Amino acid sequence: MKWNDRFHEVIEYIEICLQQYHEDISVKDIESIMDCSYDLFQKMFSYQCGLGFSEYIRNRKMTLAGYDLKSTDLKVIEISYKYGYESPTSFTKAFQTFHGVSPSIARKNEVMLKTYPKMKLNLKKSYPWFLERKEKMRIIGKSIELVKEDLNNEQLIPAFWSQCFQDGTFAQLVEMDESSRKGCFGLFCNHQDKTKIKYMLGVISSCQNDHYETYTLPHATWAVFECCGRMPQAIQDGWRYLEQEWFAEYPFQHAGYPEMEWHSQGNGFSDNYLSEIWIPIIEEENENGSFGLL
Repeated sequence: MKWNDRFHEVIEYIEICLQQYHEDISVKDIESIMDCSYDLFQKMFSYQCGLGFSEYIRNRKMTLAGYDLKSTDLKVIEISYKYGYESPTSFTKAFQTFHGVSPSIARKNEVMLKTYPKMKLNLKKSYPWFLERKEKMRIIGKSIELVKEDLNNEQLIPAFWSQCFQDGTFAQLVEMDESSRKGCFGLFCNHQDKTKIKYMLGVISSCQNDHYETYTLPHATWAVFECCGRMPQAIQDGWRYLEQEWFAEYPFQHAGYPEMEWHSQGNGFSDNYLSEIWIPIIEEENENGSFGLL
């Protein structure tokens, strides 16, 4: 399940807790739905939504409490306990901070109350993403050397792919592919070099072939972003999205391994063609076995 799908499932879970069962929101339930630590979820929620998770919960509680005051005969003390407040005093303070009026005044017909709607992700372009924990991967393939920050790389990399198609390299690599999910990787190696970078086209394989070079990636966790559309435009648009929006508010610590592209088998000129961008990140394992940020 993709991150955005899990996110929407958490939002629905929150609404069920608040509106149907009137029970506390469980940290363990959120970690189970998101398949990550609560700390990581809170950071990503804040990044994607522009406000903290606890603030969102408080806003939703106050919105629903306003509905209750206007549409039911429930007492203030009953509403305060319904939404998890220990006393009417703490509830009244939170209510007045949000709505600008006290609960008693809010019951008057002429008083208008604020609302905060259920959260929905609204991105300019959707790039579904998820965390992928992979064991060590041995990549075999062919590479070219590029100059960092060179705008011509957007033409040089597709030209390298075309060359590999024409000289039979791509067909040979496909035959050596041992991955359960067939496709070719594009690795940006020696990324620590300040002036040059090596781009390697390869597949996961244990084959030995003197005509090709190899690169072994250690056990790592990756933030994987899906790009859908015609090549090479789709993957290039994905990189631009990451550079302009994701990296600007980068919620992870980079693991220092090569960043990668993954290209599925199929027609690269199709509007539905799937490619991916893989960013290596660092996680730490918590005492409860879940993962969080370093």
